[in-house]
Amino acid sequence: MQSGPQPADLTDVRATNLAVVLRYVRVHAPCSRADIAAATGLNKATVSSLVADLIDRRLVRETGLTEHRIGRPATMLVIDGDAYAAIGIEISADHLTAVALDLAGGEVLSWQRAFTGLAATPGRAASTVAALASRAAARVVRQGRQVLGLTVGVPGLVDHDGRVSRCPELGWSDVDLRADLQRALRNPDYEVVVDNDAQLAALAEQRHGQHAGTANLVHLTGGAGIGAGLVVDGRLLHGARGFTGEIGHLQLDPAGPPCRCGANGCLEALAGIPALIRRVLPDAEADGPVTDFAPEIDRVRAAARAEDPATLTALAEIGRHLGTGVSILANLINPEVVLLGGYFVPLAPWLLPAAQAQLAARTVAPQAGGTQLTASTLAGGAAAIGGAARAIAAIDDGRMPSPTNKAAD
Repeated sequence: MQSGPQPADLTDVRATNLAVVLRYVRVHAPCSRADIAAATGLNKATVSSLVADLIDRRLVRETGLTEHRIGRPATMLVIDGDAYAAIGIEISADHLTAVALDLAGGEVLSWQRAFTGLAATPGRAASTVAALASRAAARVVRQGRQVLGLTVGVPGLVDHDGRVSRCPELGWSDVDLRADLQRALRNPDYEVVVDNDAQLAALAEQRHGQHAGTANLVHLTGGAGIGAGLVVDGRLLHGARGFTGEIGHLQLDPAGPPCRCGANGCLEALAGIPALIRRVLPDAEADGPVTDFAPEIDRVRAAARAEDPATLTALAEIGRHLGTGVSILANLINPEVVLLGGYFVPLAPWLLPAAQAQLAARTVAPQAGGTQLTASTLAGGAAAIGGAARAIAAIDDGRMPSPTNKAAD
């Protein structure tokens, strides 16, 4: 028996070349077959065959002629956004967000629903998420599209099989969420994936955010916890089992406040949204723990706009803690940009000055090693956007849907 790497067969080579052409069209559309051949080194006959295949699969379409070039007018190509859509759902402590994107990255739907995460058992949560996913899939199908996949983002440790090992934000431990969702959805004909929310948010930034295309970036979630999605050298960093990015549990002050993980003085306990609300709005938990952060964040922002001294002091201190956490990332992986997401975004004008100053002071390399710290420009639900983008990225990597004339086989 042979061992070790095996040579690629012709099917593998064609799938790779299809992906090369598709990625080129995504970045450079509208473009011609001649443009693709010149840029990729593939000969014109091969490009013509590959483009015909992509058109047959409804991944690319022709969009008319251009005469703004030397020689005969050329038929231009663009991504076909009409045939497919992918669905992403983000689970947060206080809400669910569902997003569907077409193949061209256009938004097909965007929904947000209230969700009391800590009050729901894992089984009930899976049923609620599955019901939302079913509604989204039905909407996509009614539009004449095929569902490419469903990806669900969870704020916790998620292994490569979609099992949630630990999620303090929702009170979960050892939950096989992927299997639960597949059962609740009655084993749908599309792929179901469960991943960490910060990782998916980073993918959304890398493909659709203001810094799209950046090879090294980090997205920091701003919800009940703080997670880091890491893109390194153009790829998501998942680690051996998928448990990367738990920056919220870096211990910054051993004598600090207790954290849900059992330690003291973690970044999350010092600078997470619940800590911020307790610090600025001590009356907020008079009737029990806050489960819907949005109204309280609005109160914090109103106090900051009114230049309340205690609020401004608290936000500056939390910004410094965030800057310390980001400086550790800058020293370890030297990202080009770190983006504050979630509920940190509306508070960014008051958090960023102190955070940026602390980043510069605590990074070994001069000028923070070139690491820029700013707020995300994606709307809420970046992980849902990233979940939808994940299935589209898989096609860009060569996992092609069947040609239309083979769809019924």
